Amino acid sequence: MTVFARRARAAAGRMHPELSLVSYTLLGHLEESDGCRATDLAAHYALDKSTVSRQVAALERAGLIERRPDAEDQRVQVLQLTQAGRRILAQVTDRRRAVFRERLADWPAEDLSRFADYLVRYNAGAGSGRPDHRHA
Repeated sequence: MTVFARRARAAAGRMHPELSLVSYTLLGHLEESDGCRATDLAAHYALDKSTVSRQVAALERAGLIERRPDAEDQRVQVLQLTQAGRRILAQVTDRRRAVFRERLADWPAEDLSRFADYLVRYNAGAGSGRPDHRHA
């Protein structure tokens, strides 16, 4: 798992030098959720608010996200992707998919199916908020 995480961080840097794996992940969540508050990001990823605040500030400076008033509560600021943020996220996502396709191109269909099933199973456990030690 450590090697996997290291490779993911290194690959993120190669995909877009200014976009860390954390930044890419936050942008992806903002796109998926159609915007949210910084506190929601911190809670979702179990990160310290100051860590998220630094990441958000960097993404704002880069012009990839912006703050907008919440439609339901004007006192609340919602983080949204800018057009530049959407464009970079799409570019990085396309590059990541191409790398995955290349890396898995010579895998037999049975192995790909088994791998996909394992990823679904692994990700299903991630939502519970507690580690699953049965198969560790």
